[in-house]
Amino acid sequence: MTIGLIWAQNPQGVIGARNTIPWRLPEDMAHFKATTLGHPVVMGRKTWDSLPPRFRPLAGRRNIVVTRDRDWAAEGADSAGSVTEALELAGRDSATVWVIGGGEIYRAAMDHATLLSVTDVQVEVQGEAFAPTITPDWTVTQDSDWQTSTSGLRYRIRAYQR
Repeated sequence: MTIGLIWAQNPQGVIGARNTIPWRLPEDMAHFKATTLGHPVVMGRKTWDSLPPRFRPLAGRRNIVVTRDRDWAAEGADSAGSVTEALELAGRDSATVWVIGGGEIYRAAMDHATLLSVTDVQVEVQGEAFAPTITPDWTVTQDSDWQTSTSGLRYRIRAYQR
């Protein structure tokens, strides 16, 4: 099974602030959708809550939410008590699973991951959610040139494998 993690980060590794993505980057959202569509996605409950209600559940993907609350339920989502349990559930349906956040879930899933899709965003923001560290055992397999978003931000998308 391929277990991918997908996120966008600024140079300091910020991925979130006040339970939102702290920038607007339409091209990254399009990349996210194209990459994850048709595959199960695993996320934490805070990430689920951060999705605008009109986008919950994420269409065209099995949504699996990791939560410690055994009574948690939401229409269109399956719950799991741990990242390991969520990956097992997702693996029953697909050869590829995408972990989509947040910071705690990424760190718990990193040892299971075989693929990373990381969008680097040139923006200075403060936040409280951070990307996991990409260690030297990861190899860059795709590297787009720096581009300018329609929102004016500079970004690039990199893929890593190990």
